[in-house]
Amino acid sequence: MENNELIKRAEDLLARCERSCCVTHTSFLTPAESYEIEQYFKNRADCKLYLFGGDGACERKIAFFLPEYLEAESFEADEYISAVKLTAYFGTPAHRDYMGAILGQGIGRERIGDIRVAGNEATVFCVQTVRSALLSVESAGRITVRAREIPLSEVEAPERKVWNLNFTVMSMRLDAIVGGMFSISRTEAAKQVALGNVSINYKVSEKTDFAVKEGDVISLRGKGKGKVTGTGGNSRKGRLFVYAEVLK
Repeated sequence: MENNELIKRAEDLLARCERSCCVTHTSFLTPAESYEIEQYFKNRADCKLYLFGGDGACERKIAFFLPEYLEAESFEADEYISAVKLTAYFGTPAHRDYMGAILGQGIGRERIGDIRVAGNEATVFCVQTVRSALLSVESAGRITVRAREIPLSEVEAPERKVWNLNFTVMSMRLDAIVGGMFSISRTEAAKQVALGNVSINYKVSEKTDFAVKEGDVISLRGKGKGKVTGTGGNSRKGRLFVYAEVLK
């Protein structure tokens, strides 16, 4: 694992959970950090890890370590995470405006999860300890906003379009998968990889021959994000079929 400090903190939280038989948790994690923790602990029989950011569509998540007696299905995340809706009047602030307003309250970025902007409203996920500060936000940019807390159960899921597709490749090289997943030539895909515009499992990769496997999440800047959902079978020319879903 590259982020040794992240894993060390997570191990400490797990140990504290085991000693106290109480829930322990991180702050909000980036998608890359969530993936790293998930991969590190996925085969640990002594660990009940639950990653959650407020709803199933959140990208920034908190890693919860649950005691033996508690199952994820019965875990009450709203004891730890709040959702605040900011409604703008006479304007439509952008994501950066909301972010500036929140940070201006002295709230650290790690205390804030996803900021979901739709029209003149933004839904902000936060840890409970900064809920009051977030509720005191009165403007975003130069636009007046009103803040109110809403139950997590009332947060509307974002509208997302998912395309299921399949294509063939000679090998599972990153440039070949990027080309098939985002409908660009392999030459262009290799160029995008070299430019640092491609991420695999939330980390930039500049290796065109990186070996992609089932379950890997691949992003191409400006094009979207996709996941390799499976492989199998060969075309008449001996090319391998790859199955993927792409979110745009």
